[in-house]
Amino acid sequence: MAQKVLLFGDIGIDDIIALIYASLSEEVEIIGIVADYGNLLRENALRAIYYLADILNYDELSVPIIAGAEIPMTSEFPETVPEIHGEYGLGPIIPPEDGGNGVSENFFDIVNIIRENEEELIIVNVGRLTSLATMFLLYPDLMSRVQGIYVMGGAFWVPGNITAVSEANFHGDPVAAQIVLTQANNLTIIPLNVTEQAIVTPEMVDYIDQVGNVDIVKPMIDYYYNFYKNRNPNILGSPMHDVLTIMAVENENMFTYQNLPVTIIQAIAGTERGQSIADIRPFSNLEEEEEQDIKNHRIAFGLDYSNFYMKFMTVMSGNRFE
Repeated sequence: MAQKVLLFGDIGIDDIIALIYASLSEEVEIIGIVADYGNLLRENALRAIYYLADILNYDELSVPIIAGAEIPMTSEFPETVPEIHGEYGLGPIIPPEDGGNGVSENFFDIVNIIRENEEELIIVNVGRLTSLATMFLLYPDLMSRVQGIYVMGGAFWVPGNITAVSEANFHGDPVAAQIVLTQANNLTIIPLNVTEQAIVTPEMVDYIDQVGNVDIVKPMIDYYYNFYKNRNPNILGSPMHDVLTIMAVENENMFTYQNLPVTIIQAIAGTERGQSIADIRPFSNLEEEEEQDIKNHRIAFGLDYSNFYMKFMTVMSGNRFE
């Protein structure tokens, strides 16, 4: 039986590829999508998701689309990144203007989804953590009954992708990130340590385009790759941050993990804003960490790339790779 997943995302290209992957996979069933600000303005994210829902034949009752947060808990106006993801998170693709009529403006529809599924539900957050943090503030008991939470975020002893030390999702709303890490008891973090290894090369994309059934994959990933190639001419392909986080739900053997105490730097500005720090000291003061509400969380540090490659290509192309 496929694992039920409620997805929170800021709807960039890798979010869209993650949803396409999930729609083609027998291991994951998306039962709701919360579209937040982040890579895009929320209104553009909703328009993109509604366009994708039509392509993937999502039923509005079985896969409700919910309008999430518009701004972070720091109250700043979010900065979007169309140069990475396109204006609508679809690269060069512009979705129809009339999309979005089936979007729920009732944020608390999330509550109904969780209550109806509770212990068989996994939450996957692949964008800023504002909406997820809001749920922890308002419904901590309900959130404790969710089977597990997977978050794409953070960078531990590797360079960040927004500052030298900070990853985009934690940097975009460090207040929300800290709330989630403080409140969650069943959290898995999928950081840049592994997601930047989840490279999809142009050759992989060309093969998927030739034999796969979703025409928008190649133009989106080509757009995404052009950004990364311009920034780093040595990069071999596009990192699939959010796809890897979806894959983590049902592919434990793809990763190596450590359980460590984690905290997020709350600076409003500066290089350190949103930095994720894991305490690896064997002599760390556990009493002090308990007083500061610092919890241990499971963090992915190693990726079996060959496993990722075979799984990704098999699902996206519909062909078995050995």
